[in-house]
Amino acid sequence: MAASSAGMCTVVCNLNRQFAVHFPRTITQNICNNICSRSLWTSVPRYHSQPQIKKKSAVRELVGVVGLEIHAQINSSTKLFSGSQVGFSAPPNSQVSFFDASLPGTLPVLNRRCVEAAVMTGLALDCTINRKSLFDRKHYFYADLPAGYQITQQRVPIAEGGTLQYSHLIGHKQGQVVTKSVRIKQIQLEQDSGKSLHDENRSQTFIDLNRAGVGLMELVMEPDMQCGEEAAAAVRELQLILQTLGTCQGNMAEGQLRVDANVSVHRPGEPLGVRTEVKNINSARFLARAIDYEIERQMEVVGSGGTVLNETRAFDFKSGQTIPMRDKEGLQDYRFMPEPNLPPWWCTTVVLIDAVRERIPELPRATRARLVHAFGLRPEHSFTLVNEDGLTEYFESLANMTRAEPKKAIGWVIKDVLGLLNQQGRNVSQSPVSPRALAQLLDLLEDGRVSSSAAKTVFQELWKGSGRSPAQIVEEQDLGLVDDSTEIQRICQSVIDSHPEEVRAIRAGNRKVLNKLMGLVQKQTKGRADPVKVRAMLEEGTS
Repeated sequence: MAASSAGMCTVVCNLNRQFAVHFPRTITQNICNNICSRSLWTSVPRYHSQPQIKKKSAVRELVGVVGLEIHAQINSSTKLFSGSQVGFSAPPNSQVSFFDASLPGTLPVLNRRCVEAAVMTGLALDCTINRKSLFDRKHYFYADLPAGYQITQQRVPIAEGGTLQYSHLIGHKQGQVVTKSVRIKQIQLEQDSGKSLHDENRSQTFIDLNRAGVGLMELVMEPDMQCGEEAAAAVRELQLILQTLGTCQGNMAEGQLRVDANVSVHRPGEPLGVRTEVKNINSARFLARAIDYEIERQMEVVGSGGTVLNETRAFDFKSGQTIPMRDKEGLQDYRFMPEPNLPPWWCTTVVLIDAVRERIPELPRATRARLVHAFGLRPEHSFTLVNEDGLTEYFESLANMTRAEPKKAIGWVIKDVLGLLNQQGRNVSQSPVSPRALAQLLDLLEDGRVSSSAAKTVFQELWKGSGRSPAQIVEEQDLGLVDDSTEIQRICQSVIDSHPEEVRAIRAGNRKVLNKLMGLVQKQTKGRADPVKVRAMLEEGTS
């Protein structure tokens, strides 16, 4: 009786979501509430009704197990099976064809671009591309898919058996790189669903079908990860790979990359525990938090003698907790069947696999290794360059145009250029300072024509976008280094004579006070004195 009541409740709730566009929500909600209230008395109690007995030793023995299912929106101008355009934030229902609306007599036509994107992604992840592939119908209640089913791949997906290698930084200063891998079970093509828009004021739900039928790649990962940090690093690496390939723009804020996490805990050497699924996470940071919370929650349940329920949960980023959505105690029957309107097809008749393989560009992992080897960069710097779109190209252009060492150039790129871009919400292509202009400034600094403080002033002027060269700014503002050693010696001696307490501290062994005197000298010279000369003169005068 409990199962039947819970099932009826689910059906009515789904009907409520689908038909509220025609009927006020209050009518269907009352029906749902009546059934749900009766079923609550016979439903299986959740874990928090179990006795909460702490068993810390048992909890410590448990380890987390994480697998991911990632839905990546294919970067295509049209949908998977129709000619409707794909565009974010278009007016509701403005990009819907007859097929998307499931009008009788309409048939699907496979989008060649979507197949090519899936093949390229599979090759980049070392998958085996199935020469013959099939489409299936998944009969699941989709309130925002007019056909009432989803066209997907269940029996023979487009790619299988790959590997994603990912790296993340650990240690106090994030300087140690740990490289791991996760197995890719399969990559399949499928339709996206539409979007439900809830109007709480009018108690109605509206359907926007612009997204219905948009092509997705679903990447299914094996449960090879153990914590949120690993999962987040894997998703970030996949995001970079997809963006490099151009197969998915990977903007998680716009829903172009959505992650479902399957989480369980068990004791090493024993079978995997009961898993829960945390649905539709659209941020790598939220993914890490959701997984770590869910692992900790399940450890506490098992450690206190409770039983983890097989259920679907959502992540509340405000509270940092996962919350129950629906139970999955029974086996889901999606009633898969071969898609009758799309017969088995040969991948080689749609795309040339070898030609696609030749077009795969350098992938992020290889780019990071090349930057470290070619320019002697630290690993964390290579991660920063690759993670920011266009920053690798900016740095390489700069390094090839300046006489300064790459280790000096990278500091200007990350701290100054990227720092100001992030403050102003700009991307690298919008930088007012070009690699050539920054190279000219670094050359002035390298030749000893400006001090480091004066170079910062010149950089700020360049950022204003006046169009002047660094040399012109130095000349106009008289920022060149003071070459008169006699004048520098006079200023240093003046500072020493006017600060006897600091001089005594230096002579007593407190060498840090020397930096204060250097600052006073630079203030009088407006940052135009050579710091090396100033320090040498001050050390001699205070010895």
